[in-house]
Amino acid sequence: MPCPYNRPLGEPRWLDIRAGRPGNLPEHTYRWLQDGASLTRRVTAACDGRFRVRVVSQCWGRAFNSERRILTLGSRAACLVREVELLCDGRPQIFARTLIPARSLRGGARRLALLRERPLGAVLFADPHTRRERVEIARFLPRHLLYDVATDHLREKPEAVWGRRTLFRYAGQPILVNELFLPDLLESAFQP
Repeated sequence: MPCPYNRPLGEPRWLDIRAGRPGNLPEHTYRWLQDGASLTRRVTAACDGRFRVRVVSQCWGRAFNSERRILTLGSRAACLVREVELLCDGRPQIFARTLIPARSLRGGARRLALLRERPLGAVLFADPHTRRERVEIARFLPRHLLYDVATDHLREKPEAVWGRRTLFRYAGQPILVNELFLPDLLESAFQP
């Protein structure tokens, strides 16, 4: 099944997280973006057991231009694209888009295609050989496609949402995880 993106993509400007905090990024949000621990584990702990993953879509598709560059993919390379919401008390806290190149779905990484509602973070961080190779952050505005997908459930849309993407190496294969931090998470008492 192909992924449902039919219009041209507006992509945000991605910044290497090591470059420091941009002036328009609140300190509290920056702490979330910098946190190198399992985001799933942090949100689960803060939810006091009322955490779950809702799969928005899982389909074969192509990476966006900047995603192809970071994954070093050709323009026609297929990826398994998994989009989920991390929920606390039924309210989305994080929107995540994971890209697993077809060539990465071999060996131990094959199990990533079968996650269903299991959190990806639980699998990645359970393996001591998983490596975080690169982290970038971006400010998503209404003109960016992932802003639309991530905030679709909100009655009142924020001016922007911040997110990060991380290139992981799992079972020797590259996996790209985008995470957009939603207002419920950032306005709560959760602390990274």
